[in-house]
Amino acid sequence: MKSGGGGGGGGGGGGVICSLSIGLVSAVFGASITVVFLLGYFSHKPINGVLASFYTPSQPQFNIPIVELLAHTRPPDHESRAHLLSSEFSSKFKPAGTRRAGNKLEQGLARARAAILKAASGTSPSIIIKNNDILSPAIYRNPTAFYQSYKEMERRFKVYVYQEGELPIVHDGPCKDIYSSEGRFIHEMEHGNNRFKTSNAQAAHVYFMPFSVTWMVKYLYKPNTYNVTPLKEFVSDYVKLISTKHPFWNRTQGADHFMLTCHDWGPKASQGNAILYNTSIRVLCNANSSEGFDPTKDVSLPEIHLYGGIVNPKLISPPPSNISRPDLAFFAGGIHGPIRPILLKHWRGKDTDLHVYEYLPKDQDYYDAMLRSKFCLCPSGYEVASPRIVEAIYAECIPVILSDHYVLPFSDVLRWEAFSIQVDVSEIPRLKEILVAVSEDEYLRLKEGLRAVRRHFILNQPVKRFDMFHMILHSVWLRRLNLKVG
Repeated sequence: MKSGGGGGGGGGGGGVICSLSIGLVSAVFGASITVVFLLGYFSHKPINGVLASFYTPSQPQFNIPIVELLAHTRPPDHESRAHLLSSEFSSKFKPAGTRRAGNKLEQGLARARAAILKAASGTSPSIIIKNNDILSPAIYRNPTAFYQSYKEMERRFKVYVYQEGELPIVHDGPCKDIYSSEGRFIHEMEHGNNRFKTSNAQAAHVYFMPFSVTWMVKYLYKPNTYNVTPLKEFVSDYVKLISTKHPFWNRTQGADHFMLTCHDWGPKASQGNAILYNTSIRVLCNANSSEGFDPTKDVSLPEIHLYGGIVNPKLISPPPSNISRPDLAFFAGGIHGPIRPILLKHWRGKDTDLHVYEYLPKDQDYYDAMLRSKFCLCPSGYEVASPRIVEAIYAECIPVILSDHYVLPFSDVLRWEAFSIQVDVSEIPRLKEILVAVSEDEYLRLKEGLRAVRRHFILNQPVKRFDMFHMILHSVWLRRLNLKVG
């Protein structure tokens, strides 16, 4: 299990968690939270006379509501005066300048919503951005809505990064190996030259808590104990710190705050604060809808394994489409979780067209095998996410997703059926039959989809438009659009 690793180096983290411990109780005041489908942002149904859609009527859909927070300060009688002052400052007695700034932000978001909804009501033609840069309806649920939303994000979206916390657990993260997407995002928000970070907290739409769960496991976790309490305590202390020092958490009950982690134990760490777990935006690789991941507010983060911090050179320029791929399908990986044993039981060494291994033979190269195959099998391990999905995208090897309850990354805007195949776990015995039934035309269509979607899963340095950093931010932006702060 990946989450059991991370092991050593406990000494350095202890001082960080102690420095975050504070005596005050987090200022959590009573609020009336009314969930209303005011915008119906991801539904094609008319809501309040507005056609809100990234989807066409013939496509699958799920509703993501706006949350309207109506703050009524009612701190319990036993709370300290410090607690009361924090609550009062964040709501009832906010300075007029702060209220005006908030109103300006909300007015800008309202204009953004209106522009996106107007774009969404169109016929969803291909969008030519410049030259041959095309956003096609083949891979997007609604390319006009997505492009308008993306432009609105570039124009307006501001992120405040909290300065609280000490290295290495805060303001740092892994930039290579299995949890690269976690560290790369943290580093870009901390040090990148992007247009989204703001030093003016009053001008921010969202607030980023830049702690690394991966580094918590490395520095705070005692190996082989499976005791995640130190992780939860760190998160609890961090939220207490920012919620007593700043007004922003209490102002929205944490709904406009987000964390990001790719570690398997990210969801468990977020349980350190109930509001963070239930209300804040959690950007997680472990996007398991059966274990508390809520796609109406949480964001699915792609898992990318960068050995040595770079994409394997063999995957940078995969063979052109006219080069034959002789193997039907490929998988090599250890027996982790409940799905892989089923795959290995039915197909390991059973068919010369399906190359399924627990351990890849020493005379074979993993990436060469991907590049020889039409389909790459991507079963979940102990947790739902798999770096094989992104590796398959890079290799232009059609991902065959074998998973239960996995909310796929960027599925708000991407049509995963345009560049991957999802097979129910119960259908694994019929896997060859399913893959052979894919016609040549359909296979070529899926490959074209992979080629078009690849840029959304690339970690560029420096970042580029529509790359993974921007797609993660866009997912957060969408959830902030669905939050109306009263």
